[in-house]
Amino acid sequence: MSEIALEVNHVSIDYRNLMHMSLHQSLLKKDIKRAETIRAVNDVSFSVERGKILGIVGRNGSGKTTLLRSIAGIFQPDEGYIDTKGNRVSLMAIGIGFNANNTGRENILKSGMLLGCSLDYVKEHMDEIIEFSELGDFIDRPVRTYSSGMYSKLSFAVTAILDTDIMLVDEVLSVGDEHFRKKSYKKMEELMLSKRTVLIVSHATDTLKKFCNQVLWINDGKFVSLGETEEVLADYDDFMKL
Repeated sequence: MSEIALEVNHVSIDYRNLMHMSLHQSLLKKDIKRAETIRAVNDVSFSVERGKILGIVGRNGSGKTTLLRSIAGIFQPDEGYIDTKGNRVSLMAIGIGFNANNTGRENILKSGMLLGCSLDYVKEHMDEIIEFSELGDFIDRPVRTYSSGMYSKLSFAVTAILDTDIMLVDEVLSVGDEHFRKKSYKKMEELMLSKRTVLIVSHATDTLKKFCNQVLWINDGKFVSLGETEEVLADYDDFMKL
């Protein structure tokens, strides 16, 4: 029987959208709308076997990124639970995880330690990460000076080189120049052989077909289906044409 690396059990996640209130409304305490609760993820359950690669699809606003960030531990579900089975989890996403005022090198060290790696281990792999990222002298400049492409290269390099059990990828594979995308795909193929468990959120169906054992489809925060990659993507494609 295959070992389960990740279990998501009846997870629901709410956002609270604070409505704008004028000073006049506040003083009169009249026609005031309280914080609106938006259910971004609604009763979603699934599990992923160790060493498998799961794609996640859904139109914009369906809750894909929210779900990944909850699995990464950035915030807790409002209902249900997520069990990572003691595995170390890393999230690869644009605009998250780095301190903009720190250099790329400083962020590598901090990110590695947050992933549970020892300082010596991160330093041992520092040159490999920098070389893979192709940032050159920019590695010693503040991350706030990076373009989105440079940010994605560093994010991918840190997450792919440092050893974590579960890797969460949020659209990063589709960012950057053609050369780096090809290199990223090759690295992903190596990770597949290393039996790392991976979840990929992407609108690029070719990427999902290339890497994923299965695909999860969620819509408006709700579970739709989970199954073989080609079958789920075909159903999803038909749905998006409606």
